[in-house]
Amino acid sequence: MRSECEAGDGAVARPPGQKRRFQYGPRNRSGCGASKNIRMRVVWSLVLGLALLRGASNEYLAAQRKFDAISSDRLRPGARVTLSMGELNAWVAQEAPAGVRATRLAVTGSGDAVGSAMIDFGKLERSQGHQPGWLMSRLLDGEHPVAVTARIHSGGGQATVDVERVAISGVEIDGKTLQFLIDNFLLPLYPEATVGRPFELGHRIDRLDIQPAGVTVALQ
Repeated sequence: MRSECEAGDGAVARPPGQKRRFQYGPRNRSGCGASKNIRMRVVWSLVLGLALLRGASNEYLAAQRKFDAISSDRLRPGARVTLSMGELNAWVAQEAPAGVRATRLAVTGSGDAVGSAMIDFGKLERSQGHQPGWLMSRLLDGEHPVAVTARIHSGGGQATVDVERVAISGVEIDGKTLQFLIDNFLLPLYPEATVGRPFELGHRIDRLDIQPAGVTVALQ
């Protein structure tokens, strides 16, 4: 499917080494330079828990230009912006916090989004300004292989993320234990994450067409 995307003008200057962020939702419409992210970043980086890869690759830069174009609100109605799986992997890896490495994002033939990474939960929590107590440090510190499977439904300017499976160190977590992790780990770190209920995509986004080759953002 053909991409339609062009980077917006008017980017705001920033100090060397400072990352450009992408504003989610409808609150900030001042252009690319003032943007942080949109709900799509919540879908891909927060819920799936993917993270760090040093260096800005060409695929990362290509993805950032497309995100900037969407957040500028200057694309024509009905435009479609396609991000390849390579671009999404590069962008998520570059943007996510410390404490996570060896990230991998894929989409299955049935449309499930699958993310995996090596995560040091203690380091991740400290990078967000939280200091776990002694007992929690003993439980959280050290790297653990984590795999998350989620299904994303979208349409009419809204999306819903349903987490289907989570495995930590090969042990599958579901039911009340999974809800406990969402309520007591994910949401305190990322209070704006939305799981299991609809949220607004913003920036005139109508839906996300998710395929194994990539994700197409369809604008209204």
